[in-house]
Amino acid sequence: MPSAHTLAETEEQVVTKLGTLPLDFEAMAVVSNLFRAANATRNYLERSVLAESGLSWTAFVVLWVTWIWEPIETRQIAEEGGFSKATLTGVLGTLEAKGYLVRERSERDGRLVNVTMTPAGRTLMTTLFPTFNSHEQTISSTIDPERRRELAEMLRAVTLVTEGQR
Repeated sequence: MPSAHTLAETEEQVVTKLGTLPLDFEAMAVVSNLFRAANATRNYLERSVLAESGLSWTAFVVLWVTWIWEPIETRQIAEEGGFSKATLTGVLGTLEAKGYLVRERSERDGRLVNVTMTPAGRTLMTTLFPTFNSHEQTISSTIDPERRRELAEMLRAVTLVTEGQR
């Protein structure tokens, strides 16, 4: 659901309310707009692509990470997806019940659980992901292709700083 206020109105109100404080308003705008864009994008993709398949954003991320890295340990899925192991456990149960993936104890270490896609899970992702990517293209279509590369690099830099890898 869109905000009651435009980005410009919000930024103007912030300066009005906080203008006397010694703040870096450009840094604030970068972070708040990054957050707002991420949430808007997630909500858009859930409504326009994932809902039809009965998937939440988190379920899609679990399927995506598993699809790309399978077989993969549950702790790695949680790390890659950026969510807790408790959240992952519930989502894995749902996706396993739908027949999209399978959990198995690691033969190497019985404390670890490996996840693999089922044929139905692979078929879902092979069918779903081109549509998902089509919507990614729509989202980024207003940005010149060269600037998209720059934006992707800038977002990678933000990610590295926030993950402590820089």
